[in-house]
Amino acid sequence: MATRAESNTVYAAGLVQGIALVTFPAASTIFTDPQQYDLSNTQYGTMFLPQVVTAITASLLAGNLARRMGSKRVYLLGLLANLASMVLLLVSSWVTSNHTLAYGLLLVATACLGVGFGLTVPSLNTYAAVFHPATVDNSVLVLNALLGLGTALAPLFVAIFLGLGFWWGLPLTSIVLLVILLAVSVPLPLHGAARESAARGPRTRGIPTRFWLFAIFAVLYGICETMNGNWAQVDMTRNLGATATQASIALTAFWLMVTVGRVLFATIQRSFPTRRTYRLLPFVLGATFLGIAALPSDSPWLGVVAFGVAGLGCSALLPLTISFSQEQVAAMSGSVAGAVIAFYQVGYGIAAFGAGRLQDGGTSLTTLYAVTAIAAFLMGALSFRLAARTATSVDQPA
Repeated sequence: MATRAESNTVYAAGLVQGIALVTFPAASTIFTDPQQYDLSNTQYGTMFLPQVVTAITASLLAGNLARRMGSKRVYLLGLLANLASMVLLLVSSWVTSNHTLAYGLLLVATACLGVGFGLTVPSLNTYAAVFHPATVDNSVLVLNALLGLGTALAPLFVAIFLGLGFWWGLPLTSIVLLVILLAVSVPLPLHGAARESAARGPRTRGIPTRFWLFAIFAVLYGICETMNGNWAQVDMTRNLGATATQASIALTAFWLMVTVGRVLFATIQRSFPTRRTYRLLPFVLGATFLGIAALPSDSPWLGVVAFGVAGLGCSALLPLTISFSQEQVAAMSGSVAGAVIAFYQVGYGIAAFGAGRLQDGGTSLTTLYAVTAIAAFLMGALSFRLAARTATSVDQPA
């Protein structure tokens, strides 16, 4: 049984990880500003490729690493990688006059962030499930709500620091928070997550066929979330006539509603079961993408509202995918959370890099949002299959 200090630290780590994760997208207007980093759409999108590659690799290795060296060490390594990422981002802000050096530092920084995300998030989700075995769905939703709160705070901090004249206050804030979190985490036991999660169900060889349905869902979700999280500010400033502050507010609204939705659906799950939430939200998200594509120009506040609704549509989908897969694909035991995160990162990479290349090739963001609605509706179709199984289901390997 986890102590209160351990549980609180895990939840606090989710908050700090959320801030670190969205630091780069939150600063998108800085990266594309000719007076700052002066990145093209393709360069901005490419910047996230190292993050995707390292996050996928780290997520897939997290389960095996936890069994070999202990889940606490994996978690601490993730925090250190996040810290390295923020330090490199801060250093890059001092050398923007040297475009090649600054961009190289950004690429290494996002690679470190991918390692941090890939090691930390699966560990935290596994801890949340193991520390609260009687309320797995609820505890995972709460953890991801705090992660979502962190992602909502990042663009808000950027707007504040921009107003104060030093946007790099955001990575500096992340550095301070990560150092504090490391200092608190090191003395705690934080043991048993890998061992206890492995004992929750039988282990078999191979990958269960049902896992691939969760993997497809995670890829589609990654595309949908990233079209909002990485490109909302660009859409706001280029297509909806928003100022940099209004664009930051729109991104804050998106991540804030992600958090609100996770808390809401965790609170009402007795009267509105999580399987209904899982089936409803993809259709809310798909309709919202169509609405974003149809927004008239010079309507920044409508954009803020639309991206807020998109956040509600995204809110519970990833944490429920993780908790449902942990319950239904017991053959993969403690590795399933990392595997889901890995495929989520595949979708992240498709939207982060692909959207940039497509825009430079002449495809408008408006068109991309309309097309992304298809991904959301495909998630809706899959959700009826994935939410139909009971928590005791155990699939067989392929």
